[in-house]
Amino acid sequence: TQKTYCRYVPERKDDFAWENDRIAFRMYGKALEGTSEDAYGLDVWAKRTTRLILNERYKRGEYHIDHGDGLDFYHVGFSLGAGNIAPFVNDSIWYSKNYHSYRILDNGPLRSAFQLNYDEWNVAGKKVKVAKIISLDAGNQLNRVQADFTYTGSSELPVAVGIVKREDRGEEMFSEKNGTMAYWEPQIGDNGITGVGSVFMQPVNETMTKAHLLANFQTKNKQVIYYTGACWNKAGLITNAKEWFSYISSFKEKLQNPLIISIP
Repeated sequence: TQKTYCRYVPERKDDFAWENDRIAFRMYGKALEGTSEDAYGLDVWAKRTTRLILNERYKRGEYHIDHGDGLDFYHVGFSLGAGNIAPFVNDSIWYSKNYHSYRILDNGPLRSAFQLNYDEWNVAGKKVKVAKIISLDAGNQLNRVQADFTYTGSSELPVAVGIVKREDRGEEMFSEKNGTMAYWEPQIGDNGITGVGSVFMQPVNETMTKAHLLANFQTKNKQVIYYTGACWNKAGLITNAKEWFSYISSFKEKLQNPLIISIP
């Protein structure tokens, strides 16, 4: 049974969307730039079924209505959304434009992986490009993200991974020591609650901003590898902030202590 899936969505302004048996995501493409719908960050599609639902939702075109399997009610706008990454220089996030080209590397049954390429943009006078390799395994709430930056000079680039915060209070967890950050959003009407979280394998600093929970660090050989993703309380698997924060912490522990199977 196929449990992960990803695809380019030309019929919806160059979206790139992907999902597993738990959750779904999308990134915005070039055709959305300059429109009223444009957004910068990583988007979450809530789902409460183990079935693959992306194609059905795009065909229906009613993303914001729950037909029994979930919906898109996560708001990204001009933010990093659910854990996107961008250079962080002079106390500012330097957003790229939307991705320009893609390459599918793997597409199920248990892992989907793809590369998104971004055009060069200005970062405090420096010309920067990035390629992101994103993979999602079956059964996981979090994606693995590898961001490879290209720019002149050998100095390391300060970057930040961010989770957008809402005006109403949510619950926050940030551990510089453990390299984890998570956010349990406020309830959004009848749609429920989204939990968002990120896990880092290198030392991070917390950067306080009104708009984002931000983890701030340097690239390592112009590369960053981290994990980010989300959950939905109505899926019934993770239903409160305590369970979500515990999931994020244990995800990090498993990365640090991978299961080793020895066959005598």
